[in-house]
Amino acid sequence: MGHRTRGDPGTGEADDAIMHTHDLYYRMTHGIRITVRPVYMPQHSDPDDARFVFVYFIRIENAGDKTVQLRWRHWYIHDDAGGDSEVAGDGVVGEQPVLAPGDVHEYNSFCVLRGPRGHMEGFYDFSSPDGSKVRAEIPRFLLRTHPEGAADN
Repeated sequence: MGHRTRGDPGTGEADDAIMHTHDLYYRMTHGIRITVRPVYMPQHSDPDDARFVFVYFIRIENAGDKTVQLRWRHWYIHDDAGGDSEVAGDGVVGEQPVLAPGDVHEYNSFCVLRGPRGHMEGFYDFSSPDGSKVRAEIPRFLLRTHPEGAADN
């Protein structure tokens, strides 16, 4: 599931930068860079039963100068066929990782939609040993069974 590795603090993108490149999305807020790569999983999906499974790979990088601990997650999920929902809770996949400056935490999870198209976005709340709080935005990322421009079946 998740693991923590030492990483490069990054290239110094401006805060609140968002990018989508070949199904790779990232956003930097308050020195925390969140990168997301969603993948459609046809082998676990059943379109005849309105079940479309997507795995998303998350990379959380502390490009700031303070140690932080991930305390809370909040997701907004939009399913073109099934409507909107929210998911929130402590940490990620049962962990509340601590990231020193330059540290990285990676994990993956999944989402099941009733239709072939949707999107997700949200935020992580972090705390620092000095008691300060940081909210890092998770960029909106698209969930698609086919690349943009291709027909969804």
